[in-house]
Parts: sequence; C-alpha cells; structure tokens
Amino acid sequence: MSDTTAAPAKSKKLIIIVAVLALLLVAGGAAAWLLLAKRHAGDEEEAPARTAQAASPKTPPTFLPMENMVVNLADPGGDRFAQVGITLELADAKTAELVKTYMPSIRSSVLLLVSQRTTDELLTREGKEKLALDVRREVSRPLGFTVPKPRKRPASRDPEDEYEDDEDAPPRPRADNNPVRQVLFSSFIIQ
Repeated sequence: MSDTTAAPAKSKKLIIIVAVLALLLVAGGAAAWLLLAKRHAGDEEEAPARTAQAASPKTPPTFLPMENMVVNLADPGGDRFAQVGITLELADAKTAELVKTYMPSIRSSVLLLVSQRTTDELLTREGKEKLALDVRREVSRPLGFTVPKPRKRPASRDPEDEYEDDEDAPPRPRADNNPVRQVLFSSFIIQ
C-alpha cells in the first residue's frame, strides 16, 4: 500500500511543478506583451511628432541661374572688364517665378552695380562679398524686401577683445525672412 500512497504524492508534486511553470510562462508572456505594448504606444505617440518634424523643416531652396554678364569696370582707362555668372538661391519655386518676371529690371540693376566696381575691389574676397550683398539687395527690391546694410566689425579680430560686456555688444541680427537667401557666383573672370 505504500506504493499507492507514494504514487499520488509524486503525481501531486509533478502537477504542482507543471502548474507553477505554466503560471511563470503566462506571467512572463504577459510582462513581455505589456512592455512591448508600452514601447509600441510610445512609438505611436512619437510618430506624429516625427512626421511633424519631418514636415516642418524648411523647404529646399530653388536655384535660379542668371545669364553670364560681361561688364566694363570702372578702372581708369576703361580697358578692364569682368565676366560674372550669378546664381540666386531663392526660398521656393514660387519666388523663382516671381523673380523671372522682374528679370530684365534685375539684370539691368546688376549690370550697373558691377560696372561701378574697380578691378581692385573685385579681386578681394571682401569686394566680392559686398557685391553679392548689393546684388541681393537689388534682386529683393522688386519683391518688396529690403536687405539691411552690414554692421561694421571692430578693428580687433580677437573675440575676447571685441566686447567686454554684453551691454557694449550691438544687437543680434533678426531672422531674415527675405526669399532671396543668397547670391552665388558661378563664374567670376576679370580681364
């Protein structure tokens, strides 16, 4: 009889062990499902934010090349000329179409600007940067925008010497909403 009582005790132990293992598997599966569900819900909450961020970046610029211009320079003797290729970086295609409608006027203004320069001015980086700013100003004018004149930099190039206090520093430039973002030179030859 001891065999019959020992057999039910072993089978009860086996049933309890199997039940505990099954309970652990179910609990582990539920925990994994909850963690994955939280992570998936977090992804769904972040997804609209990501798509909003993806939609909010600035639209890529539109580049509008102008025809190359050959201009006599303002050098004494008048025997120097420049061939200048300009590409305009514009905010969007709509602005490009608007600039195209004013192109004869813009081209005339740019020709006048370049013809007022001397060889010495145009051979320096600063001279080319000033010309680019002036061209941007002329392109922006028919569109109803103005380009502020650049502030003069202090004589010292050392950032520590420029301004000791924040009160002495000039105000920071405001965001520029001009659709003419930049003037790029695609060619620049002086002879």
